Amino acid sequence: MSSTPQQNNDNQEIDLSQISKKISNGFESLLMALFNGILFLKRNLIWVVTLFIVGAGLGYYLDKTTNVYDHKLIVLPNFGSNDYLYSKVEQLNAKIKEKDTLFLKAIGIKDVYNFKKIEIEPIIDAYRFIGNKTENFDLIKLMAEDGNIQKILEDNVTSKNYPYHLIKFTTSEYTSDEKVLKPILSFLNDSDYYKLLQAEVINNTELQMKYNDQMLEQIDGILAEFSSSLDASAIKSDRLVYYNNENSQLNDVLRTKENLITEQSNLRIQKINIDKIIKDLSSTLNIKNTKSVNGKMKFILPFVFIFGFITISLLSRFYRRQQQKLANA
Repeated sequence: MSSTPQQNNDNQEIDLSQISKKISNGFESLLMALFNGILFLKRNLIWVVTLFIVGAGLGYYLDKTTNVYDHKLIVLPNFGSNDYLYSKVEQLNAKIKEKDTLFLKAIGIKDVYNFKKIEIEPIIDAYRFIGNKTENFDLIKLMAEDGNIQKILEDNVTSKNYPYHLIKFTTSEYTSDEKVLKPILSFLNDSDYYKLLQAEVINNTELQMKYNDQMLEQIDGILAEFSSSLDASAIKSDRLVYYNNENSQLNDVLRTKENLITEQSNLRIQKINIDKIIKDLSSTLNIKNTKSVNGKMKFILPFVFIFGFITISLLSRFYRRQQQKLANA
């Protein structure tokens, strides 16, 4: 026999009444827990205040005595030494982890016990990577067809070949160029093979610049002869238009001169950059690290102490109740 509409309504009213009663009981339990918490803090106010002061004082002391400093160095690896640079940084970081103080002292680092870690990452710059090299552009284009371009640009193989790289290292004390930075750069530039390669590149660069200067002198001589063959009246006549339009050799000479001047400018800049295997471009030392809990212990420890006190008190209360239950059983 099916239930009547009146019975369904009664059941719904009973369900709503039970739900309302549960919500009311839950709310009352919450208020009671809050009230008990206030009573607990009132009974243990002296302990809470004492722990807060002790925690703040200890945290302040730790903040003052425990320091972490970050240091950054931007470098340019020359002569295709990108992989060499990354392997040297990895080797140095491994020695730091192993606490190989003999090795660190041998390469000139004075803060061996304060030197915590070193790492390297590329400065991602696709425009500089492509530059005027069509092969790099074609490579990026080809790789992008099979995947996300952003992932490819950040890929370990691709990123190692960017021109600029950021070396980051950490110490637990204030440091200086003499103590850490210069020894690191000396260590990175210590390679017999790349020193030989560097000497050849510098020699070739100087020869190229000398040859370009000779070519520019010859071009200036040709232009001077051409200019002297024309008198002032001829310069203003239609003959100049004739030479500009018909004598393509003169245009080629002017274009060659422009290209040589541009190449000389680039070679002068290159000569500045290739004086080291790993060229240091800029450095920033002693940036106080405030990440994670660094410098924040005076705020964290008071609450850690109070939370620990509350936890121990609750566990102790629970233990006593359980003992009482066993005794009454």
